Amino acid sequence: MFAVLKTGGKQYKVASGDVLRVEKLAAEAGETVQFNDVLMVGGTVGTPFVEGAAVQAEVLDQVKGEKLIHFVKRRRKHGSQRKKGHRQQLTLLKITQILESGAASSGVKAAMGAGSVSSKAVAAAEPQAASEKPAPDQAKTKAAPKPAAPEPAAEAAPGAKPGNLLDAPRDGKADDLKRISGVGPKLEKLLNSNGVFHFDQIAAWNEAEIAYMDDQLSFKGRIARDGWIDQAAGFAAEKE
Repeated sequence: MFAVLKTGGKQYKVASGDVLRVEKLAAEAGETVQFNDVLMVGGTVGTPFVEGAAVQAEVLDQVKGEKLIHFVKRRRKHGSQRKKGHRQQLTLLKITQILESGAASSGVKAAMGAGSVSSKAVAAAEPQAASEKPAPDQAKTKAAPKPAAPEPAAEAAPGAKPGNLLDAPRDGKADDLKRISGVGPKLEKLLNSNGVFHFDQIAAWNEAEIAYMDDQLSFKGRIARDGWIDQAAGFAAEKE
């Protein structure tokens, strides 16, 4: 009985006892490997492979093919030429058995190319010995959930909220706070949204209230740096 197997991108017609060379396999001399990609066994043709069929072979040696000479000459490149040799790495096999069925339960390591697999894949291809019983599944103990981290307490605004903040300007007319150095239209609008409409409000702030308003305006130290209190006191006096 013969079979047609596929390995290394090539097809081989083999029978029991045949010796052949194939593309290098990840196996040592003396090992038995099994080819599971069988295209044909006897009169059975696969689609594309014959289900359950396999070819087993013994690895005789890791060898090299005949030396091939690669010669390149460029006629119009100042006589440039290059010569190099190459010997393909091969595995010498002896076919020991052809299986028409039962390949999955044979317990023989699957043949895999040496250049296309990692060491982990080779180990995974090793059959599990019948004497070795798989370890029983250990119950997965769920780790106790970690206590939820306490949410950080909201930081209180520094200083003290001024007591003279208003909901609306007196008599419906606000002072032109842009007269204070460093206050533009945007900052004036922000002051109004915080209840500040008049110079005398700013002039009456103490240190704690200044710290609070600095935080609200996101301009730490600006009130004291630009002298808002003195400026506002002067503008408030002009109105009297």
